[in-house]
Amino acid sequence: MGCDGGTIPKRHELVKGPKKVEKVDKDAELVAQWNYCTLSQEILRRPIVACELGRLYNKDAIIEFLLDKSSEKALGKAASHIKSIKNVTELRLSDNPAWEGDKGNTKGDRHDDLQRARFICPVVGLEMNGRHRFCFLRCCGCVFSERALKEIKAEVCHTCGAAFQEDDVIVLNGTKEDVETLKRRMEGRRLRAKLGKKTKKPKVAESLSKLDVSEAPGPSKMKTAKPEETSLDSQEKKTTLPPRSAAKKGSSSGKAGKPLCGAMKRSIADSGESEAYKSLFTTHSSAKRSKEESAHWVTHTSYCF
Repeated sequence: MGCDGGTIPKRHELVKGPKKVEKVDKDAELVAQWNYCTLSQEILRRPIVACELGRLYNKDAIIEFLLDKSSEKALGKAASHIKSIKNVTELRLSDNPAWEGDKGNTKGDRHDDLQRARFICPVVGLEMNGRHRFCFLRCCGCVFSERALKEIKAEVCHTCGAAFQEDDVIVLNGTKEDVETLKRRMEGRRLRAKLGKKTKKPKVAESLSKLDVSEAPGPSKMKTAKPEETSLDSQEKKTTLPPRSAAKKGSSSGKAGKPLCGAMKRSIADSGESEAYKSLFTTHSSAKRSKEESAHWVTHTSYCF
């Protein structure tokens, strides 16, 4: 059953103990958080954006994620709270003058100093490598170290001069407690935005109804009209409508079939129209025939014989 040839098994080979918990290298974790995109795992390159939870992304990766919603990606959970491009803020980062990057490492035999960072705090000068806490302002996107905000207390941004509140300060790559507080702030902010949209709708409807009422003509506008228009309207009514006395006489005599406006008819021959116009009607002299021109009522047919 094994152990042939004088092999002696040891205790750890026969007895299986509890598995050791794998510890994550802190330096590698900091490099991944501050130098690589959380969504695409690519190196951060401008334009760089940050979400409301303080995570860093490439703007191109966020746009592709929002456009390609059907793709099922394991890394999509890191950006599941991002519903639109308005949920991220483009960062204004200050370059580190001591950062050389890959300029001097042409052969690949140079040691990479992980303590060196591409960006620094513009106020204090601390490098943004994860050793110090950094935060950004959601209103303008400027990035500072937390030490700079504590030492220089102001309600205005140190670089652009934009006013901000305590709710606008978001910690970059914070701890679990920081992420929980930022998540609560984000949910409250979005809830207030939804309630604001709902309250705006009835206000807009009320304003539109007021405009309709103001544009509609009132009773004073309807009554006030020009005297010329009123006189013309009264004359037209008199010519078109028959008098009430004539209507009563017609109803009493029983001649309801005859039109009441027969007395108002006039012959076209008496009118002042041209002769060409009068010749169109049968009452004109050209339309009347003499007895010689008119045919007899008896006609000759072959059936009479």
